[in-house]
Amino acid sequence: MQALRAAGILFVFLLVTFLLIPWQESALYFRLRRRKTFPNRYHRFLCRLFGIRVTVMGEPVQSHGVLMVANHTSYFDILVFSAAARVSFIAKHEVAGWPLAGTLARLQETVFVERAKRAQTVTVRDVIRRRLVEGDALILFPEGTSDDGNCVLPFKSALLGAAETEIGTDEQGCPRHVPVQPVTISYVGFYGLPMGRDMRPLFAWYGDMDLVPHLWEALKEGPFEAVVEFHEPLSIDSTGGRKALAAVAETIVRRGQARALAGLPPKAQAEPHDGIGEENEAVGIAA
Repeated sequence: MQALRAAGILFVFLLVTFLLIPWQESALYFRLRRRKTFPNRYHRFLCRLFGIRVTVMGEPVQSHGVLMVANHTSYFDILVFSAAARVSFIAKHEVAGWPLAGTLARLQETVFVERAKRAQTVTVRDVIRRRLVEGDALILFPEGTSDDGNCVLPFKSALLGAAETEIGTDEQGCPRHVPVQPVTISYVGFYGLPMGRDMRPLFAWYGDMDLVPHLWEALKEGPFEAVVEFHEPLSIDSTGGRKALAAVAETIVRRGQARALAGLPPKAQAEPHDGIGEENEAVGIAA
């Protein structure tokens, strides 16, 4: 029965996805508004199909451009984040060549970064700046890899160069940098019960795990639960530089994960940084 369930999910996923690819392609070609809203609806459907119950805490910034920085645990993160908010991603260039996944990333207007070629840095920076000025929410994974779902890896400040993007000037004429919103994702439940450390590798994808066998086993196991917490935005100006921003965001994300894994609500007071306001009240939605 487990194999039958997994096969059924994959069949529906592939059928629906291939039918809808032309719909999103046309939206991108004609620059239609649905190119931004459709991926959110599509991933909500996928979360229901895959049996992922998503609980959202806090409020994602959606009214203007924002750089979101998050921990990265699994390929399921893409479904969960995209179901929770209207977002695109900043990903390594290799993802563009992955079968199907590369196509879906392109259709969600992912910004691909080729870190080994410094000559492309200016071009990518200009693309990111334009997207942020246009009001997009871009998600960056500053760990540089995926973690095991039990702890957050150190944030690499070098990957936070996009946080230095200037999107205008303030009232005094000084450069205004893009707001940076820390986001925590945690996998917390399995069949309605708390997910222990020994169960989390069934859904966390890290190290040298092979993608296809891991996905097959995850789909066979059954429904699971994820919590996404959107924290109060920061900026490189309020934190005092890129390295300080990486450290503060890492601390916020790590504490958010610890609370979620312990089954605690979001902290109703400021995190240890003067530029952070009170956390929003939890708002749960089932995706």
